[in-house]
Amino acid sequence: MAVAKEMMGCSSFVSSSKVFLNSTYGFQQKQNRFLFVKPVWVPMEQKRRVHLRKAAKVPVVAAISEDLIKAEAKAVPAQKEKAVEFKVTATITIRNKNKEDFKETLVKHFDAFTDMIGRNVVLELISTEEDPKTMAPKRSKEAVLKDWSKKANVKVEKVYYTAEFTVGSNFGVPGAITVTNKHQKEFFLESITIEDFAYGPLHFPCNSWVQSNKHHPRKRIFFTNQPYLPDQTPKGLRALREKELDDLRGNGKGVRKLSDRVYDFDVYNDLGNPDKGIDYARPMLGGEKVPYPRRCRTGRGPSETDMEAESRVEKPLPIYVPRDEQFEESKQNAFSAGRLRAVLHNLLPQLKASISAHNRDLNSFSDIDGLYKEGLLLKLGFHETVKKLPKMVSKLQESSEGLLKYETPKVVSKDKFAWLRDDEFGRQALAGVNPVNIERLASFPPVSMLDPEIYGPQESALKEEHIAGQLNGMTVQQALDENKLFMVDYHDIYLPFLDRINALDGRKSYATRTIFFLTPSGTLKPVAIELSLPHTSPNSRSKRVVTPPVDATTNWIWQLAKAHVCSNDAGVHQLVNHWLRTHACMEPFILAAHRQLSAMHPIFKLLDPHMRYTLEINALARQSLICADGVIENCFTPGRYCMEMSAAAYRSHWRFDKEGLPADLIRRGIAVPDPTQPHGLKLLIEDYPYASDGLLIWNALENWVRTYVNRYYPNSSLVCNDRELQQWYHESVHVGHADLSKESWWPSLKTTDDLVSILTTLIWLASAQHAALNFGQYPYGGYVPNRPPLMRRLIPDENDLEYANFLADPQKYFLSALPSLLQATKFMAVVDTLSTHSPDEEYLGERQHPSIWSGDAEIIEAFYGFSAEIRRIEKEIEKRNADPNLKNRCGAGVLPYELLAPSSGPGVTCRGVPNSVSI
Repeated sequence: MAVAKEMMGCSSFVSSSKVFLNSTYGFQQKQNRFLFVKPVWVPMEQKRRVHLRKAAKVPVVAAISEDLIKAEAKAVPAQKEKAVEFKVTATITIRNKNKEDFKETLVKHFDAFTDMIGRNVVLELISTEEDPKTMAPKRSKEAVLKDWSKKANVKVEKVYYTAEFTVGSNFGVPGAITVTNKHQKEFFLESITIEDFAYGPLHFPCNSWVQSNKHHPRKRIFFTNQPYLPDQTPKGLRALREKELDDLRGNGKGVRKLSDRVYDFDVYNDLGNPDKGIDYARPMLGGEKVPYPRRCRTGRGPSETDMEAESRVEKPLPIYVPRDEQFEESKQNAFSAGRLRAVLHNLLPQLKASISAHNRDLNSFSDIDGLYKEGLLLKLGFHETVKKLPKMVSKLQESSEGLLKYETPKVVSKDKFAWLRDDEFGRQALAGVNPVNIERLASFPPVSMLDPEIYGPQESALKEEHIAGQLNGMTVQQALDENKLFMVDYHDIYLPFLDRINALDGRKSYATRTIFFLTPSGTLKPVAIELSLPHTSPNSRSKRVVTPPVDATTNWIWQLAKAHVCSNDAGVHQLVNHWLRTHACMEPFILAAHRQLSAMHPIFKLLDPHMRYTLEINALARQSLICADGVIENCFTPGRYCMEMSAAAYRSHWRFDKEGLPADLIRRGIAVPDPTQPHGLKLLIEDYPYASDGLLIWNALENWVRTYVNRYYPNSSLVCNDRELQQWYHESVHVGHADLSKESWWPSLKTTDDLVSILTTLIWLASAQHAALNFGQYPYGGYVPNRPPLMRRLIPDENDLEYANFLADPQKYFLSALPSLLQATKFMAVVDTLSTHSPDEEYLGERQHPSIWSGDAEIIEAFYGFSAEIRRIEKEIEKRNADPNLKNRCGAGVLPYELLAPSSGPGVTCRGVPNSVSI
């Protein structure tokens, strides 16, 4: 019911019993006649189906009420009479802020006063037709927003205003509205609805901040919800369509103000801060030397010490993104609350770390348990230290013990010791927070692709004897032939960086490979882990193989080896699969969409909900997460080389044509094409929750996109001749991904099938792929021993000085190899925030805002079908999670796989697929 109401663009004037559907009022200018579709009234209880009545041709006399048409007809023939002027009413919806600071309140009252003396909000209605005399669009007389001063103090979320336009009887169909804000303060314009026309209300979805014309003198332009391809744009709107795009593109010059709406490209030259010293300098990402996707340009000047590095804007100062990309108030509040929790979680541990000389390591597993059970300070016995701190800090501790307590991560909520088991280690490769690196082992032993002259022999240290006894009686060749051997391989991505990583203080890492055997029950059993260090000399021992334990000593060696694998996995997950593939690589497509696709373009309307908040969250990441000395560098093993590793993966591994789910599964050898299967693929691991659930969503997305594309592009020539569409894709590739634009693997955009494939891939990445990689971060990583984001010690062998300490107290050695207390709590606080759904989240199959395509009933109908399919998928996932035959998602202590379950409530839920990369 809620979806239907929102999809049809209902406004305040609609009664509770009926919803007016502003159906496709397509028009065709032929011999001075228009084709109109009669309006349809849809009872709320029946609005799941929309039926259009048969269109009827009527002569164009006036786009106003029928009574007025009759009145005019009784006078004299229309062609001999001068056009009669009539009034039509607009309902304007303005969204208020819930909280205003003193300055905002003061300006608001000042605007209310000046509104009474003529400094108003002024609107102008623009026709789809040109004036034959001036060859310019027909325009109404300017109209003023009524009662602004009277409603200035109304304390509700939405305030409704009215305005009256005067139009001529020959005005035609309205297609756009201009808005001029003569106040001092910006306001959020949600929508405008025009009534009193013969064919029913017209809906103008706005959802935009309108700035004061003192700062932005050009009029704002808003179009109706009727989609148009560029060549089908009515003559009266063509110049406005291009003018609006020109405003959004800007001129590529100057520093961007926070109130600007300009979308432009730049390289990642703002991650470092060389003015603070050489330790804070970072290489520029983007360009021939270090290829990388482009980000949103801010236009800030260079730093004082490096002309190629952009000067920094440090938190809490805001960083520029186009005004409409900034978080809405509820989202901002939720994000700020998360940051507050992060500060509170880290303030006192940091003070403790600076005061006490014996606190660098976690002393026992009970220390970790205490973070969830009793709160940080109660368990660590910090009371005496708190008394010595400033009074403000003591008060903070007294008032915030609830905030200093962590929620128990789901991974240990059902089984406290599950993370120690090998079957759980294998299960998380298929159903954990990073299920996208498992691949079929095509040949044994695996071989490196790195240059042997630089990185040493390409051969692995793995031998048949390492795994032969672990294969249920199979030989290695039999296991290969029957697709029973799989691998998670981080050798080539880590090895080039290991010398530099291991030279960092408190960072130690290997380049790991893990071999898994697929058991008859469908679970993965780890059978060997290869640990590689840089090759230093022909006789150096740079590779080591660890196999499942046979006694107490080898058990702890095996646990340390698995911890190093998880540390590698956490780094690749965060830097490559999560940040690079779903955040950074999406940004160029979003920037190009705003620059090249009009808001009237049907493909912009399709992509719009999947672009929400992405530019803002990426900007915040540049400011505090992926920057020099930011959270990612502090919490993950590669340290200051994190983003260089991400860039290396972009150069050597990222391919847009392999980013769709089916192509990725085939690339990793996890699936083979099979036309007899529902999705055209056969999974070689049948119980692979990420893949099996993901294919359900991929198929639903592809069907929805195909229906949508075929509606507007009945033949491929329309795709080729759509200049906005072609410019969008060209700019996304050749500007946004300029460093890889010459690669032959980029898909062409010549047919409807090409367009469906490209759009489905983008929507998949923004929604399901991001959800699968993001919202399990705290549920799985919040218990640091399960997925340590960094390791501080290598595994000792018998010749090392530390080996005796390891034998004397292996648990203490294991804990000392994990992140310190401060590193662990900082990481936990951040992934808690990143795993949190905000209250205003919009999930796959939902539309919270009035639909921006509600002028097209056929698309509304198709969206209902897509939404129903998403609900069906959710039920199927619930059914699978209750199936005891699926061991990777059901069993004693086993977490159900819900990361691709579409719906969720707010908070950390370990489920939910938002429409966009919004956190």
